[in-house]
Amino acid sequence: MHGAAEGGPVRKSPEKRPCESTPMDVAEILRECRERMDKSLEYFQMELRGIRTGRATTALIDFVKVDYYGSPTELRELASISVPEPTLLMVKPFDPGSTVTIVKALETAELGLNPQADSNVIRINVPPPSAERRTQLVNQVKKMTEDGRVAIRNERRDANRHIDKLSKDKSSHLSEDGAKDAKDDVEKLTKEHVEKIDQTSVKKVHEIEQD
Repeated sequence: MHGAAEGGPVRKSPEKRPCESTPMDVAEILRECRERMDKSLEYFQMELRGIRTGRATTALIDFVKVDYYGSPTELRELASISVPEPTLLMVKPFDPGSTVTIVKALETAELGLNPQADSNVIRINVPPPSAERRTQLVNQVKKMTEDGRVAIRNERRDANRHIDKLSKDKSSHLSEDGAKDAKDDVEKLTKEHVEKIDQTSVKKVHEIEQD
């Protein structure tokens, strides 16, 4: 599965399914295939939101992990995050006592940000990236996009494997034509999700290059 955005908070990719002891039917295979492709797409989109552009966005720090009383907690659960200006993020901790801990988490998240605590409010300037940095970010998005495509294709492979297993099970009564139709449906799901990944990628690259 594709990795976390460079310098961004680490998030879990969809868990691998356990091996089934008995074959699933076609409807179950297709349903699970769609669900897992949806999860891979959602994971990719979440990762992409953590990539910096020249404009402040709460998504940049929403998922930063904060060690809150020994429990890794997403920042969005510990504070309100707003964008009062196009290049400024403002963080207001729900618990004022966590301000220092939140600042430390933001500094160590390697997002290239410099949080400044002012009483119980944390301000973060988000300067536009340099031309060189923009190029690096675009390349990073392209790599994440390819990883996303691979994740979807892996789900296609697994679904087709289950269809093959089902077609070899005489008790399933799945004909050769039925297996082919099922694989065609899997291919449609694959194209649908890869297209969404590509569309999201193009939009993100545009944001990086234009902001």
